[in-house]
Amino acid sequence: MAEGVFRLSDVVLDDTIGRSTPDVEHERAVAIFDLIEENSFEPVGHAGGPYLLNLSLVDQKLVFDIRTEEGTVVAAHILSLTPFRRIVKDYFMICESYYEAIRSSTPSRIEAIDMGRRGIHNEGSRTLMERLQGKITVDFDTARRLFTLVCVLYWRG
Repeated sequence: MAEGVFRLSDVVLDDTIGRSTPDVEHERAVAIFDLIEENSFEPVGHAGGPYLLNLSLVDQKLVFDIRTEEGTVVAAHILSLTPFRRIVKDYFMICESYYEAIRSSTPSRIEAIDMGRRGIHNEGSRTLMERLQGKITVDFDTARRLFTLVCVLYWRG
């Protein structure tokens, strides 16, 4: 198997995701760029990509529409966002604390908040890996990048 076949080459946010403020759109674009730049993405039972991932929202569920670069349908997986709501809410709260601390706190306080922020992000990444288990195999770094994208889908700016 050639190197790089189990990876995403593009990620598209469907119109169902909706558009937001320029800041949010920028964060979404950065999250997609980071994900495409380095990832390991293997739809279970498929011979290899690279893959195109179209993300959409249907009834508050995230739909992963996976295709080959030639457009051949590989799979569609529907992921409930319910297990992520608390994690994303906690993540946003600690991010606010982090940005506030950067302006006024000591380096040790900033570092402590940042460690908490990373811990919550890791929890979300592990939850995402668990939810994708048996459908799509991703490494932890790819799960982190995908979780970042899930977070910016929630972010309204």
